[in-house]
Amino acid sequence: MTKQMSLKDAIREYVHDGDTLYASGFTHLIPFAAGHEIIRQGIKDLVLARATPDLIYDQMVAAGCARKVVFSYMGNPGVGSLRRVRAAIEVGTLEWEEYSHFSMISRLQAGANGLPFMPMKATGATDLADQNPNYQKVNDPYTGEAVVVVPPLKPDVAVVHVQRADAEGNAHVWGILGEQRLAAFASTRVILTAEEIVDQSVIRSDPNRTLIPGLIVDAVCHVPFCAHPSYTQGYHDRDNKFYLEWDQISKTEERVGEYLCEWVYDVPDRAAYWEKLGPDVHERLAAGARLSEPVNYGDY
Repeated sequence: MTKQMSLKDAIREYVHDGDTLYASGFTHLIPFAAGHEIIRQGIKDLVLARATPDLIYDQMVAAGCARKVVFSYMGNPGVGSLRRVRAAIEVGTLEWEEYSHFSMISRLQAGANGLPFMPMKATGATDLADQNPNYQKVNDPYTGEAVVVVPPLKPDVAVVHVQRADAEGNAHVWGILGEQRLAAFASTRVILTAEEIVDQSVIRSDPNRTLIPGLIVDAVCHVPFCAHPSYTQGYHDRDNKFYLEWDQISKTEERVGEYLCEWVYDVPDRAAYWEKLGPDVHERLAAGARLSEPVNYGDY
């Protein structure tokens, strides 16, 4: 049974005011198109959870979509702060909850496995444990030693961008693997965005590459170039120039407002957004080709 629908319809049906949202992807495959659609639909009071908040959450906070961020490292990668998130935290209009990378992933692991908490090795982030009451300790029943534990993270909805998927939501991912699988299994609802929608035979030809199974997916959306300005391995490069530009844009609310009007509110969808970027950007971000060697699964 097909689960394919437009991104606009998927966001309208599966993302609601007050939800905890996890926009996954590590370095690449960050679903900016979904963030822009949430902004366009005026969804509010979201708890934005993400191990590494990127410009996607800076833009959503600037647009007034969020009441809280739950995160580990947060910044404009390689550039500096997320200026709008930082400004909102500093004036007290945005709640925040901070973890180390390992504890954030441990929370997702607990959520994905249906566990009440996840034990973890003590890290150097003792200052976080001092400030965040969600870090607790229990006694190891085998040694009696104290073990740090964190609670499960169970988002209402996760958005996962992938290279290709079939209409039922079975999805192939390659390149850097982040927390996509854990985020999907930990969440109540899953929206999958894909560069390509392919026949089931393509997915079945390489089962080890199927990171997300269709049985946990609610919506499948064909959204080429969903991840810009981040990248999608094999489809387009990272737009490093834009990350530098955003650092300047995000210095003032006025410039951010102008950006959101031009590139989000006045653009109906990702196809129009990509066309608006123009052929020079398309050429600059072209992925080229570096093919992996084929794998023989055998014929029995």
